[in-house]
Amino acid sequence: MWAHSMTVQDYQDLIDRGWRRSGKYVYKPVMNQTCCPQYTIRCRPLQFQPSKSHKKVLKKMLKFLAKGEISRGNCEDEPMEPAMEDAVAGDFGLINKLDIQCDLKTLSDDLKESLESEEKKKGKSSKKEESNELSRSQDIEEKLGSGEPSHSVKVHTAPKPGKGADLSKPPCRKAKEIRKERKRLKLMQQNPDGELGGLQARREPSFCPPKAKSNQPKSLEDLIFESLPENASHKLEVRVVRSSPPSSQFKATFQESYQVYKRYQMVIHKDPPDKPTVSQFTRFLCNSPLEAENPPNGPDCGYGSFHQQYWLDGKIIAVGVIDILPYCVSSVYLYYDPDYSFLSLGVYSALREIAFTRQLHEKTSQLNYYYMGFYIHSCPKMKYKGQYRPSDLLCPETYVWVPIEQCLPSLENSKYCRFNQDPQAVDEGRSQEPDRLQVLYKKVVMPYGVYRKQQKDPSEEAAVLQYARLVGQACSERMLLFRS
Repeated sequence: MWAHSMTVQDYQDLIDRGWRRSGKYVYKPVMNQTCCPQYTIRCRPLQFQPSKSHKKVLKKMLKFLAKGEISRGNCEDEPMEPAMEDAVAGDFGLINKLDIQCDLKTLSDDLKESLESEEKKKGKSSKKEESNELSRSQDIEEKLGSGEPSHSVKVHTAPKPGKGADLSKPPCRKAKEIRKERKRLKLMQQNPDGELGGLQARREPSFCPPKAKSNQPKSLEDLIFESLPENASHKLEVRVVRSSPPSSQFKATFQESYQVYKRYQMVIHKDPPDKPTVSQFTRFLCNSPLEAENPPNGPDCGYGSFHQQYWLDGKIIAVGVIDILPYCVSSVYLYYDPDYSFLSLGVYSALREIAFTRQLHEKTSQLNYYYMGFYIHSCPKMKYKGQYRPSDLLCPETYVWVPIEQCLPSLENSKYCRFNQDPQAVDEGRSQEPDRLQVLYKKVVMPYGVYRKQQKDPSEEAAVLQYARLVGQACSERMLLFRS
C-alpha cells in the first residue's frame, strides 16, 4: 500500500505484524505463498554481546583509524538491505567458498595456542613426517582455490606446513584444557593421599596469577569508542541527520550522500549509470511517510526517519538509513563508498546501530530493540542477520516473537513455519470489528460500516476486509484508508 502519511506508532504496530517500508511504499510478504519466506527479525541490544567475528571488525576499524592499517580479508559482510532481487540471486558457490575460508581463519586463531603447545611437547619429528604434512597442507590449499563445497574439506586439517597435530588423529584440544589436565595430574602426583581440593585451593594463585577484568569481556561501547592516539591516522565521526522532513544538515550534504549511493549501486549491485538517479535515490531512501515527532520523554533527536552518516576525514564514506520508532531503531538500508569495502562497513554499521539503540534506551526506556528487516533462512545472503544474538523472529500467524534458536530447527525442515508452538494461539491483534475501520472517502472520514452502505461493487468489500486483516484492528481504527 502507498502510505501518504503515518505516525511512528502506526508504523511500529505494522512492522510488528510483518510489514516493511521502501520509501513511502509499505509492503507485507504473503508468507505461505512466496518462494522465499521473509521473517521479520529483531535483535535485543540490551543483552547483545559481540561475537568473535564482530570484535575482529571493530578492531580492524580501530587499527585503520589509529595507524592507517588496511587488512583486506576474503570474508566480506553483507550490508543491511531489503533488496530482495539481489538477495535471491546470490552467488551460492562463492558464498560456500568464503564460508570455508572464514571457518579456517577462525579455527586457526582458536587453535594456534593449542597447536604451539602440542608442538613443544612432541619435539623434533622426522623429515618424512614433515614432507607428508606439507603435501597434505598443499592439497587443502588447492581444494580451497577450486571453490569445492565445504563438506569436501576437513577444516581440522589446515595447520601450517610441517606444524600441528597428526591428521590421522582427533583434533587438538584447546591449550587451556591441556593446562588444566596437566595441573590435575601434577597435583595428584604431589598429593597421593587424596587432599586434592585443599591443595588445589592453596596452589591456585601460583598457577594462575589473577588478570585484571579477566571475566569481564569488553562491552560493545568499549570496543567501538576505544581511545585513539593523538596522532591517529584518521578521524571517524557519525552524524544523525533527519531525512524527512529534510533538516538543514541533510540538505547541505545531499549531493555528497547521493554520489556515495550512486557509486555503491553501480559497483556493488552492478546497476547501469542511468539507474541510480537523484529521483530514484530520493524516492527510495529519502522520502518517508513517517511524521516527525519530538515528545519531551522521547529521544533527543526525536522519532521518525534519519540518515546516520559516517564521516571519515571530512567526507562521507557510508550512510545507514534508519527509522527511530517508539520501541526500536529499524534499519532500512546501508550504502557505502566501495573503496572502503575492506572495513566491513555492513557489519560495522550494524554494530554502531545496536550501540545507538542502547544509547537511546538510556533516556527512552521503552526503546529496547533493533529491527534488521527480514531474515530469509533459505537464502545464504540474508542468513547473516541471525548472527546478531540474542534475536527473535516474528511468527507469521500469531505475530508473537520467538527466540531464533527455537525457530531454526523448524526452518531446516520447511521454508514456511508457524513459530508459535501453541496450536490454540490466535492473532490477538486481528481485525474483529471491520465496521469500525476508518475510511477517507470524498474528503470525508467515516467508519467502514457507513461507507459499505454506499458501495455496490462486491470486490470492494473483499479488498477492504483484506486490508483490515493485514493491518490489524488497532491500525485499522487509527489509519485512514483512502477510497476514490
